[in-house]
Amino acid sequence: MLALALGGFGIGTTEFVTMGLLPDISQAMNVSEPTAGHAVSAYALGVVIGAPLIASLCARMPRKRLLVALMAAFTVGNIATVLAPSFVPLVLARFVSGLPHGAYFGVASLAAATLAPVGQRAKAVAAVMLGLSAANVVGVPAATWLGQHLGWRNAYVVVALIGVATVLALLRFVPELTGIRITDPRTEMGALRRPQVLLTLAVGAVGFGGMFAVYTYITTTLTDVAGMSLGLVPIVLMLFGLGMVAGNIVGGVLADRGSVLAERGSDRAIYLAMIAMVVILAGFVAAAHHPVSAAVGAFLIGASGAALAPGLQTRLMDVAADAQTLAAALNHAALNIANAAGAWLGGMVIAAGLGYTAPAVVGACLAVLGLTLFTVTVAVARRGRAHDPQGDIPAGT
Repeated sequence: MLALALGGFGIGTTEFVTMGLLPDISQAMNVSEPTAGHAVSAYALGVVIGAPLIASLCARMPRKRLLVALMAAFTVGNIATVLAPSFVPLVLARFVSGLPHGAYFGVASLAAATLAPVGQRAKAVAAVMLGLSAANVVGVPAATWLGQHLGWRNAYVVVALIGVATVLALLRFVPELTGIRITDPRTEMGALRRPQVLLTLAVGAVGFGGMFAVYTYITTTLTDVAGMSLGLVPIVLMLFGLGMVAGNIVGGVLADRGSVLAERGSDRAIYLAMIAMVVILAGFVAAAHHPVSAAVGAFLIGASGAALAPGLQTRLMDVAADAQTLAAALNHAALNIANAAGAWLGGMVIAAGLGYTAPAVVGACLAVLGLTLFTVTVAVARRGRAHDPQGDIPAGT
């Protein structure tokens, strides 16, 4: 589990560190900061394209070998980032770095669920995702500090070294994963014909957008609305990361309990996480006006968002039947869509002059929409089971 989580730690670090180094990158590459932001978009685009493409085309590859290949490609992408001579090659390198992201988390989640004891599948998935959460507490701040003081390229040197360490750890500690069924591209693409897969992906793409609507503009919210000094912002960002770690652990526990208490897998855990997200984001509109309450709010936003991830990931594996690899990988493509959509909608209301608490209102609305969509998803599933009680049984139960 630690070997699998180490890959998540590296991926989380490289995904978010670019945001903190945009001023340094723009200056070094002689482009404006908004233009430098295309490097962030290129990574997200790589995730969205790479997740379904790799998961389907590599369906026949043994899963341990696929994990190693994905982390090797991730390492190559970050080395290319270090060596990029100008801005266009840099953008291409960030795109390549993003390609393995979704597929790695999808296969790693399946591996964790396969290796986990009975009744602890969601906690095992959460353990893999914990690397991504921990990156926001340790990896991103450390790599950002290193990049700011020793040159931005050095941040990606560290990420590449994490990639090498992950490859070695996977080879040494992860078994051959023979318990995961090898499929083929046609079977994996069959996930896209399953309404429950598509609806669950839509829940993630919409619901997670609320968290990103606030997080994208959290620095200015803390300084201009809460009146916090710029020097305290990194501490609050670390609190946000700690919230993600706590939420990830709690979400895994709730999802495993849900497999016993709910009609399907982790439905109840998803409901609880999304209701908490609605309340917390709505409350942040008022909490953002004081430094202490804003810091607490940032922690809770991170926690509620991360608590949703294990349940969604487990549910996708349950409803995908024999196309679990693609479904699990697509979850991370959906989350990157949520990242882009949340940031865009949050920016729209700020540009409209509604202030820096407006993204929290947008976030709460997105969470409500996600909760509504999930209610519809569960209702459709129940109706399907009523018509065909044997036709929609969760995998692994």
